[in-house]
Amino acid sequence: MIEFVLKAFGLKDEVRTGWVLRGVRDPESVAAHSWGTALLCWLYAPAAEDDNGGQAANRERAVAMAVLHDVAEAEMGDVATRVHPQERTMTTEEKRGREREAFSTVQALLQGRERDAGRHAVQRAPVHPDSETELAGLWEEYELGETATARFVRDMNLCDMCVQALIYQSTGRYDAEAETPAFRHFTNLDEFFETSRRRLSTTVGRTLFAEIEERYREVCDSHPPDAGRKP
Repeated sequence: MIEFVLKAFGLKDEVRTGWVLRGVRDPESVAAHSWGTALLCWLYAPAAEDDNGGQAANRERAVAMAVLHDVAEAEMGDVATRVHPQERTMTTEEKRGREREAFSTVQALLQGRERDAGRHAVQRAPVHPDSETELAGLWEEYELGETATARFVRDMNLCDMCVQALIYQSTGRYDAEAETPAFRHFTNLDEFFETSRRRLSTTVGRTLFAEIEERYREVCDSHPPDAGRKP
């Protein structure tokens, strides 16, 4: 288990690539993003019902899923989602394949395989025997996106990114006037909203997204980022 913990904790230092490409100063880590997604799940799950049949999202499962949904990135790193295919570093199919391979590598660390049996002389902290199975189930459910809970978590994942864009815009964490080759087709942080808009699938997700975007547009109109202003 400690090998899995060490690997997963790498997400604390894995910076979100999209913010780096946009030139955001001191951008968040993948772990910070996962926490934000989990918080949104905890807050909004009680009001979340799936648009296909009215099934409610499971709050406890949603929070757990949010915490673990990007765990494969501890192995493969973060790959930014882009609107225009020519700006992507890999196809959607290739990304899914690499994520699945990376997840298998991370998952194997929960199987209790010891590289050196003699090194573990002290007693280990007890863990739940079904941890590996539960991890695989949550990750697979999120990837497939077929359950009410998974669709809800996927929407909160997108809304977390938009909240972060709002914060970066509000605090002037990037130079909007600087030429950034990776963001030639959009102004400010608009692309992060465009990559999210078309992927939302729940009423609560679309409602929250609209609220965040309204705030973002107000900030863009009244408080343009100042490259010299400290966050």
